[in-house]
Amino acid sequence: MLKDTKYVILRSQEILVPTTDNLGVRRGANTFALDPEQMQIEATELSLSERNDLRRDPRTMAIAPAFPLKLIAPVESQDVATPAADSTWGIEAVGATSSPFDGSDITVAVLDTGIDPSHSAFAGVNLVQKNFTTESDNDLDGHGTHCAGTIFGKDVENTRIGVARNVRRALIGKVLGAGGNSSLTIAKAIQWAVNEGAHVISMSLGIDFPGYVRSLTDIQGLAIEPATSIALEGYRANINLFTELSRFVQAQGLFGQGTIIVAASGNESNRPSYEVSVAPPAAGTGVIAVGALQEGSSGFSVASFSNDQVNISAPGVNVISAKVGGGLRSLSGTSMATPHVAGVAALWGQRQLSTTGRVNHQVLMAQLIASGTLDPLAPGYEIDNVGTGMVQAP
Repeated sequence: MLKDTKYVILRSQEILVPTTDNLGVRRGANTFALDPEQMQIEATELSLSERNDLRRDPRTMAIAPAFPLKLIAPVESQDVATPAADSTWGIEAVGATSSPFDGSDITVAVLDTGIDPSHSAFAGVNLVQKNFTTESDNDLDGHGTHCAGTIFGKDVENTRIGVARNVRRALIGKVLGAGGNSSLTIAKAIQWAVNEGAHVISMSLGIDFPGYVRSLTDIQGLAIEPATSIALEGYRANINLFTELSRFVQAQGLFGQGTIIVAASGNESNRPSYEVSVAPPAAGTGVIAVGALQEGSSGFSVASFSNDQVNISAPGVNVISAKVGGGLRSLSGTSMATPHVAGVAALWGQRQLSTTGRVNHQVLMAQLIASGTLDPLAPGYEIDNVGTGMVQAP
């Protein structure tokens, strides 16, 4: 067994149900059945035989090594002294300025570096904060504040930065920071957000595959070849982990308010030299993977850094949003595209809630992905790079 390697275990809980005959008549004592809507998340060191035993247990949904997580860091940043327009270009591009919806009655969750709760962009919003790290509760990095501002921020310095600027309740899970960077952290944070009633979960983070390889070589003392092979096995297991987490979220939605998960595809590509596929957690089945677009003279084009095999795209270059301490800043990355999609998802969720009285996750996912349009894109795009195109508000 590798030294000090923790494994994340997802298990369905057992519940007691009455024993009945084939006519539905109750007979005798209660029996146990699996409840897919109730999931246990654990982390422990496991031997090979223990892992094999768990895999044979019907309650086990996934086992994966606790991979380190990393912020999908912006590729460029600059402060904004004087906004150039009444709305950011991203708000205009996704059609938020012409939508009759504003995110009312929708709860969004932002799993990131936290938030600056004193920023004017979040005035009047009930911020439910939970810290999964060992740092202080608020945002020390600025990434989470910027992402939250794009989703539901109020106007700042007479500039509209938020897609769904009438969201009144937001769940802020601080998952990136000292003591909180692992796939175990994000699994627990997703469970928390679902239990707290999130309709939309936004994540601009990814698995640190090179970091895990380094831990196997530097700490475990393995040569690069076996370390890479072991890391690839763990990478695959973590994709399955996030797929099963998504299924748990969907199962919850069958009996209550639905939740969808939106995640950044990653910034590892370097067009035209090479393209990298979407990374976990966005690579998990059931998670909406977001690519980044930029402005151009002939239409929107794929950002050079944006990973491919995405579901949908959004503005991700020179995105202006909230800055820790007040004011605005401009950042670029798929991290910036993701909150645009999360904000638009809140608008679609509000539309569905107003017409049906509840949010169905399957319908919301279908509406969101189908909203994408290829019309404003510059010639030469590939579907794998843009998905259904630029996300559009209802």
